Amino acid sequence: SRTMPRNRLRLVGALAAILVAAGLTAGTPAQAHDRPATLADLAQRHGRYFGSATDNPELTDTAYTSLLGGEFDMITPGNGMKWYATEPQQGVFDWTNGDQIVNLARKNHQRVRAHTLVWHSQLPDWLTGREWTADELRAVLKNHILTEVRHYRGKVYSWDVVNEAFNEDGTYRDTIWYKTLGPGYIADALRWAHQADPHAKLYLNDYNIEAVGPKSDAYYQLAQDLKARHVPLDGIGLQAHLALQYGYPTTLEDNLRRFSKLGLDTALTEVDVRMILPVTDEKLAQQADWYRDLTSACLAVRRCVGITVWDYTDKYSWIPAFFPGEGAALPWDEQLQPKPAYFAIREALGGK
Repeated sequence: SRTMPRNRLRLVGALAAILVAAGLTAGTPAQAHDRPATLADLAQRHGRYFGSATDNPELTDTAYTSLLGGEFDMITPGNGMKWYATEPQQGVFDWTNGDQIVNLARKNHQRVRAHTLVWHSQLPDWLTGREWTADELRAVLKNHILTEVRHYRGKVYSWDVVNEAFNEDGTYRDTIWYKTLGPGYIADALRWAHQADPHAKLYLNDYNIEAVGPKSDAYYQLAQDLKARHVPLDGIGLQAHLALQYGYPTTLEDNLRRFSKLGLDTALTEVDVRMILPVTDEKLAQQADWYRDLTSACLAVRRCVGITVWDYTDKYSWIPAFFPGEGAALPWDEQLQPKPAYFAIREALGGK
């Protein structure tokens, strides 16, 4: 190898000395103290992850992606892996959006909660615009799951395999899948996903199942049944789209614990806490309490593996478009500034 000229050597030596004096070389204690612990760092101390959803249109916002890449260790694609995006025509697959988020996560040393394989919403017209026999639809579903899960095999931590399968009263939601295939579609979907990627964690995911009640009871009974039949199921995702006007789900911790006792992981997967606008200091304080409490509930139950906010900033929240007159649901505001909720989460995780 070529030796470095002596004057270059002196310069490199002097630069190294300056860096050491400034505490800027890799691994010096000064550096560790200069960078405050992120939410992911704090969660990792408890053996948990702290994640955010994201979506492709906002990935051009560099201030946004900088925070996304730094603060979190788990990413969920908000829309890029849903059926309309991944199989826009029958048998024609498009991985563009999902791959962009998987590649971004990999670059930032983050894992991916993949979302979602089977849902009644955001389906392409070719699927919803005609009648199917049970055999035809079963083949379509099987092909979609096998193809998508194989594509991301080894690249994702988990899959939300079936999303929103139950009504509020605990009956099966009357979707294209349930109407045509009956309740067995859930076990089939889990088996196919496991076949395509035996190492991915497989979840059922839903909203309004944070508290003990008819809807979460339905998941509890289904999970018991699936486990008894040795259907691959690793976890239950509790979306935790909460709203101040409806009250806090006080039985959240008990609910997480009963799923743990079935041998299942749980995760809070799509967390936001919306409020009726305008924002007030009082509402922000109440929102902070709720974020603190739900974080503490997850930490209190060993098999609650982590928390994901449904994007981290009000700038890109889905709430105002879907719930007119409501919003301000996330721990960072529209200017990417942390709100009281952010500091409450830090506190719950044992950070300053």
